[in-house]
Parts: sequence; structure tokens; C-alpha cells
Amino acid sequence: MTLIDSHCHIDGEAFDDDRDEVVQRARDAGVIAMLNVGTGDPHSDDFRKAVAVAEKYNNVFASVGVHPHDAKLYDDKAEEHLIELARSDKVIAWGEIGLDYYYDHSPRDVQREVFLRQIRVAKELHLPIIIHSRDADDDTVDILREECRPTNADEGVGVPGIMHCFGGTPEMAKALMPLGFLISFAGNVTFKKAENLRDAARVVPIDKLLIETDCPFLTPIPHRGKRNEPAYVEHTARFLAEFYGITLEELAEQTTRNFLDFFKLDISKGDLKN
Repeated sequence: MTLIDSHCHIDGEAFDDDRDEVVQRARDAGVIAMLNVGTGDPHSDDFRKAVAVAEKYNNVFASVGVHPHDAKLYDDKAEEHLIELARSDKVIAWGEIGLDYYYDHSPRDVQREVFLRQIRVAKELHLPIIIHSRDADDDTVDILREECRPTNADEGVGVPGIMHCFGGTPEMAKALMPLGFLISFAGNVTFKKAENLRDAARVVPIDKLLIETDCPFLTPIPHRGKRNEPAYVEHTARFLAEFYGITLEELAEQTTRNFLDFFKLDISKGDLKN
């Protein structure tokens, strides 16, 4: 059985003391790849560290892009810095980018402007996008429909993306999947009161599904309350397999294939190569 953690943050301080062990535990649990998503101040070394972690481990990849919380920090210099980092062979996506109207750490008009700007950078770099959206379903869908749709009938998919840690409505999921988006669920789908997430999962076919930890956050049951880590993606997989009425092996195989096909990655002699 193979699994993939499609969204984690193992470059963070929470893992500074035992990162090697965390990566090894993930491998031991069958996690063959992890997408480490950089966040933080784009004028600091935060993103450089995220890429460096991916470059250290052969089964870890990276994504760079400014989170909506930090949209107010995005400028030409930040963009140049991230484009430079995106030249690494281990950077396979741009994000997480999007809108967060729950915390509003950056003004909403700034969030929308920076979201648009980063989608257009990702287009130029031919990178898929990783989307964070919280309490902003309508604006997120409107922007993605406008910016990510194919420009002509021959393109098929415009700018593909992943809806990370999906927390939107079933209608949002149904609107974005035809654009080439995959829907990723994190450990909070296992929480007792998360019926809204399970309502959304009901409309997502497994060929459009990804699983993630978003670690160190959102630790799934039965480890809720502890630091999350990539090895725990198995618990989310087990929960969703039962939810969909399929075996764990079937869900693991399909979500692994979804990730590898989406990013055009191959498994060769046990190592992932892009």
C-alpha cells in the first residue's frame, strides 16, 4: 500500500528537532511522497527553508506561494524571490494562495489582487496552484473560473489546481472539479462535528480526491490533540475508505495515482522522479 501526503509543512519549527525521524516514520507508514508547502514572510528565508527541506529528501517536493494571511507583504521583490526558488526541480506547484475571509489578516481587496497576480505568475511558470479558501467560497470560485478556464477548446484544462484542506460547500466542489481541480481532505474530516466536510466529500468521486495532513495542524482521530505528521495521513485514508465504502488499499492506490498523474511524476526503483 502506498500513500501520499499532498499538503504538509514539515519545514516548520515544530519539526526542527526530529525532522529526519518524521520523514522516516512517514516512509515506514507507506507514504511515498510529501508535498511540503512553504508559507511565511516572502521577504524572509521561510520559503528558502521550505525548498531546502524538499531538496534534502528524495520523496519530498515543495510548493512556493504567498498565503492570503500574508498577502499584504507581497510585492515585486517577493515575487522575484519566489520565482527564483521555483527554479528548483523539487518545486512542483505554486501555493498555497487564495482568500481567507475568516481571519482577514490582510485586507480583502489586497487578498484578491494578490491572488490574481499569483495565479498569473503560476500560468507563466506552467505550475499548478494550491488553493487556500476559508469563508470565501463565492469569490474563490469566481476568480478561479475566470482565471483558470481554458482559453480555447483545444487546451482541455487551463490552470489545474488543488483545493487544499477543503472546507467549502458541495456546490463549490462541483463548480471547480470541471476546471481540472482535485479536492483534498485533511484530518479534520474525521472529527465528529465535521459533517459539513463529509457532505462535500459525498460529491467528490475518488478519481478527483487527494488526502493530506496539513501538519502540524488538524491531527486526525485517534491522535487528535498531538502534533500532526505525514505518517498520520493513513488515518484520514482509513476514515475516507470506510466513508466511500471501499478498501483502504483501493483508496490509497487511487489517491496516490491521482497525485502522480496530476504532477506528472513517475516511480522508478522506489524513488519519485519528475
